[in-house]
Amino acid sequence: MESTSIKHWAEDDRPREKMMLKGPEALSNAELLAILINNGTRDRSAVDVCKELLRVSGNDLNAIGKMSVKEMLQLKVKGIGQAKAIGIVAALELGIRRDAGTKKKEVIMHSRDIAAYLQVKLQHKKHEVFAVIFLNRANKIIHYEVVSEGGMTGTVADPRIILKKALHNDAVNLILCHNHPSGSIKPSRQDEELTRKIREAARFLDINVLDHIIVSEEGYYSFADEGLI
Repeated sequence: MESTSIKHWAEDDRPREKMMLKGPEALSNAELLAILINNGTRDRSAVDVCKELLRVSGNDLNAIGKMSVKEMLQLKVKGIGQAKAIGIVAALELGIRRDAGTKKKEVIMHSRDIAAYLQVKLQHKKHEVFAVIFLNRANKIIHYEVVSEGGMTGTVADPRIILKKALHNDAVNLILCHNHPSGSIKPSRQDEELTRKIREAARFLDINVLDHIIVSEEGYYSFADEGLI
């Protein structure tokens, strides 16, 4: 039996009380984060600690969602240690996966059927990532895999690795994808050349490259929609 009613809860527990009474929509970002870290410090509540985390992150929850545990610890917010940073990163990653799951289509008929899913998967990356979606003859997704990760300005995707994985997964159609951390979705000359190289190599194996989609926080660019494939 509880010794006190919720009106006597400690300050660190008050966001939980608020959620119970009003639902999660009534809580601020700081209050939601406070529930994740569970408690504050001797002189600051969990809410105050999370307000400080938001402040040093430019009050941008999206920026926090892009952080690794190491990067969050480098902010040196008093009250956010390794265990709490891990909890926050894990919770935000679950949010990203949930969003991606709602946007994933099993059968791809148009660039918009997969672009939203890819945008959710890759837009939070601070470095360039090259991924491939492998499909069967009916354009049903067989497999999704990141095949290359690079720096802030680019990544190199090896056509041989991509085609080897396509054969391993019995794929007959491919959709290429990479992100632009800069925000621009305009393809570079290197993007166009790499697409041509992979497409030509795939043709010898009777594998079709259906599209190459570039994603960022600003939106997406489809090579197929623009007539480049």
